[in-house]
Amino acid sequence: MAADKKRILSGMRPTGKLHLGHLVGALDNWVKLQEEYDCFFMVADWHALMSEYENTANMAEFAIDNVVDWLAAGIDPEKSTLFIQSEIRAHLDLHMIFSCLTPLGLLERCPTYKEQMRQIKTRDLNTYGFLGYPVLQAADILVYKADKVPVGDDQLPHLELTREIARRFNLTYKKDVFPYPDAILTKVPRLLGTDGRKMSKSYNNTINLSDSEETIRQKVSTMFTDPKRIKLADKGHPDTCNVYAYFSTFVTDKKEEAYKWCANAEIGCTECKKRLSGALIDKLKPFHSRRQDFLQDKEKIKRVLKRGNEKAIAVSSAVLAEVKEIIKLTYEL
Repeated sequence: MAADKKRILSGMRPTGKLHLGHLVGALDNWVKLQEEYDCFFMVADWHALMSEYENTANMAEFAIDNVVDWLAAGIDPEKSTLFIQSEIRAHLDLHMIFSCLTPLGLLERCPTYKEQMRQIKTRDLNTYGFLGYPVLQAADILVYKADKVPVGDDQLPHLELTREIARRFNLTYKKDVFPYPDAILTKVPRLLGTDGRKMSKSYNNTINLSDSEETIRQKVSTMFTDPKRIKLADKGHPDTCNVYAYFSTFVTDKKEEAYKWCANAEIGCTECKKRLSGALIDKLKPFHSRRQDFLQDKEKIKRVLKRGNEKAIAVSSAVLAEVKEIIKLTYEL
């Protein structure tokens, strides 16, 4: 790591194809961060397993597909380290050590854990692994001694738990081993799914980065629009219309024009969605072209991940060796 660069750790769970929400919520930010930081980006397949343990058939396929999207979005393997979490043993070793230091109540009080237990009813998440999700997350971050973690507001409790685990380790063994990573808060644009709910594959309301032009047109045509606009002559309310939110996010050079034709009832919602789908297709054309290039060279993807895994193993193994020395868990055999 360059002496003047701080380190970042982030990742995505391979639970499905990536969609527009991933692009504006993470990937665009990752591309910028790799210019300033030493970035480690992981395919978080252990984390995916914690909630999808009953549905693992396509996880490996999604993992590779997600990495293709990362590369097509502009993640540069010469600047960033791309790796697969489950290939790096030190994550689970440090997770085991941290689990011995983490009070049960700290995990049970985690607001994101309680919220997901209330909301997610389609899967049985009442498991040891899911409760310990933030402990593995702490191991992911600290095994690379990451200084910063890009997160949204909803992930701040997890990051604070990471800092608490780092504090507990440092105090217990009277060594300043781990840093206390800070959040890089990512301002995510308001982007809902096509039905007006949170964009999620569980709701089948996503526009995927890999969708064809025809699929994009079809999905946009079904988008939920202004419910107060009944007739063509009715003036719209772009500030609360999901279609206009997409213009504001992806077609910024047209957003003022789009606001005007909606608010003044210059065109109907059907025509507005046609224009949006055309603009999205144009916006994604360079991405799709790069994506196709990567798909035609699968060996390159494997080389990128193999090289990334090797670097992740080297860095994390050194940190784990330091930890095991401190806790006197080393053997001369």
